[in-house]
Amino acid sequence: MIKPLGDKVVVEPVEEEEKSPGGIILPDTAKKKPQEGIVIAVGPGKVLDDGSRGEMAVKPGDRVIYAKYGGTEVTVDGKEYVILDQDSIYAIRE
Repeated sequence: MIKPLGDKVVVEPVEEEEKSPGGIILPDTAKKKPQEGIVIAVGPGKVLDDGSRGEMAVKPGDRVIYAKYGGTEVTVDGKEYVILDQDSIYAIRE
């Protein structure tokens, strides 16, 4: 498993639907880059100027929307993940 440091967040991207609304099957080249995923792990928080740690706004299990080209893509045990700064996460989807 991946254990993020600081204010980093590990997200498993959620692939979009393989069919268009009209029922046409989309090839891989036509799919958009995922911008939504499930939080797998979070770091302990950023170290602030006074030495304390900032609180993380997300937790494992949250479904989030993140920056389109934010983060670093990694593959661990055959699964793809994105490691992001917490600032690259725009919203928690409820």
